[in-house]
Amino acid sequence: MEGLLLAFNGWLDAIGLVDWARGSATVYPIANVLHVLGAIMLVGGIGVVDLRVIGLWRRLPLVPLSEALTPVAVAGLVLQALSGVILFAADGEALANSATFTAKLALLAIALGNAALFRWHWRGATGRDFYAPPPLARWSAMFSLSLWVAIATVGRLIAYY
Repeated sequence: MEGLLLAFNGWLDAIGLVDWARGSATVYPIANVLHVLGAIMLVGGIGVVDLRVIGLWRRLPLVPLSEALTPVAVAGLVLQALSGVILFAADGEALANSATFTAKLALLAIALGNAALFRWHWRGATGRDFYAPPPLARWSAMFSLSLWVAIATVGRLIAYY
């Protein structure tokens, strides 16, 4: 993983993003704030849907709730990806050697895989009221919520380890 991250950092340097991220007094702080905003949108949106799948707010139909909040979560994920690239560019070599950063990326890959499997498995549920999700959906939602909280936590720990 380290080699891949160093290669990515080299590419970011070649296109000028490293100098831009490091050379401005405002780029890094703004990217950091946008990264946090993205986390709020992502975990807030998908977290509410996950909690509904787990069993909270049972009177709310799941499909309309998911249709309303999933785009917020996806927008948050995109915002995090874009701001994350800028944050990485500012300190790519150190992050490439960070076990904590690598753990965050691994957790992110697992969380995205879980989300894709959930969406694929339950794609046919949009045509019916989904008030009582089956047990497998509940386990997937618990796993999802746990992963996103772990990703945010590990992300914060990068500065310390």
